[in-house]
Amino acid sequence: MTKYSYHASHEQFSPSQLVSFCKLAENHRFDAVFCSDHLQPWATTQGNSGHLWSWLGAAMQATHHIAFSTITVPGGMRHHPVMVAQAMATLEEMFPGRLPWIAFGSGEALNEAALGGDWPPAPQRNQRLEEAAGIIRQLMRGQSVTDLGMFDLHDARIWVGSKNSPQLFGSAMTEATAHWVGGWADGLLTLGTDLGGLSKIINAFRQGGGRGKPVHVKIDTCHGKSRPSALEEAHRQWRYACVERCKHHDLRTPEAFEAESHTLKVEDMDRHVLIWTDAQELIDHLWACIQMGVGAINLHHVGIQQPAFISTVGSSVIPPLRLRERSTGNA
Repeated sequence: MTKYSYHASHEQFSPSQLVSFCKLAENHRFDAVFCSDHLQPWATTQGNSGHLWSWLGAAMQATHHIAFSTITVPGGMRHHPVMVAQAMATLEEMFPGRLPWIAFGSGEALNEAALGGDWPPAPQRNQRLEEAAGIIRQLMRGQSVTDLGMFDLHDARIWVGSKNSPQLFGSAMTEATAHWVGGWADGLLTLGTDLGGLSKIINAFRQGGGRGKPVHVKIDTCHGKSRPSALEEAHRQWRYACVERCKHHDLRTPEAFEAESHTLKVEDMDRHVLIWTDAQELIDHLWACIQMGVGAINLHHVGIQQPAFISTVGSSVIPPLRLRERSTGNA
């Protein structure tokens, strides 16, 4: 049965607001919460960026059974792989089974470059990411790690006993990256707004070694009473995150994203965000993802009205999708 996650956007809301949204999602049929990991928001107007690992423990304590996951950068300037492993093991020991997987990405200058040092090119960031994933796997198995590669570890070990180790997914937005991720990751996290692009990325992942491994997607959506109003809301709140992919990883400040996104028009948001006014529109899109073999869907409402979105999806989207899966034998 497909899992549905509520997206907790640290860039857009305060940590305490997000905890309240998680509690609401747990009571409205969501299976999980997926959260972002940012040092800075996309724009100064968003004005938030809580600390991921501090928040996860609080959010898990404030809820009862809902699972959590995130995307983080274990090979960047902020999070050393040893510290990521220690944080993962700590949460797993306190909340067994509620951190089933974590996605790793190669990072963005917005969240990493402020800590100093040269901002490495993509190939070097990918190399650091793969090496970090290998280190974390060893540490989570209780091994002592000496690695004289990019992280220069000497007898590193974590001393938190946890029964399970979260699966380590790789994040990919292109076919080439998805193919590479297929060779080392336990699963794939990608975007699911463009169905044609999603199909190609899934195929590349499977051809690269990901056959039989799970695929999860994040879908940026905006719900409104009309398409024009939803497009305007998406443009107002989320255009900053929709700059060209070739520039996305190298812009260093919220002000830079604001400047780069000023040419994006309201109508352009249709290419980046799934706009819907009727539940059936969202149901049809999610069903198409499920038919491609997607096992978990993270729904991010880029607008401000989170409680209304959670309630609508929980009452009018998730139940009919689950019924459809059961009736077609997909469950």
